[in-house]
Amino acid sequence: MKSWSSYVLLALALVALWLTLNQTLAAAQWLLAIPIAIAATWGYASLRPAHTPVRRVWVGLALAFAVLGDIVRSNFAVARIVIFARSRDRTAGFLDIPLELRNSLGLALLACIVTSTPGTSWARYDATAGVLTLHILDLIDEDAWIDLIKTRYERRLLEMFP
Repeated sequence: MKSWSSYVLLALALVALWLTLNQTLAAAQWLLAIPIAIAATWGYASLRPAHTPVRRVWVGLALAFAVLGDIVRSNFAVARIVIFARSRDRTAGFLDIPLELRNSLGLALLACIVTSTPGTSWARYDATAGVLTLHILDLIDEDAWIDLIKTRYERRLLEMFP
């Protein structure tokens, strides 16, 4: 939101949403909705990250298709683990991955990618060391996972965000 008018519109929309969800126009609801909407708008404004220019949008499209394929493939792999759980011992574990990526928007996208892929979850990120800790459901080859994250995702995110 670039101007104060957009913040006012957000506050008005929040008031309207509050009144709609409560299904009343009573004065007490107005007295609750207005300060809550102002506080929420103020909080939103303070949390909004600085504008980050995106370079090479086509890299983002290629990344989106790669992520979609990984999500589908991972769904089948997790289903196989759940269905045939007794056929082989699985080793779940944590893996530390050193990252070059420091852009907050790029890190947020990487977090979305990792957590939307079944079998993996973002456990922690140490900003000072630049180390990402992942929890992986079936951790067989650590080097393969590090290579996957760094070459398939981080490399593309570094191309997109300066």
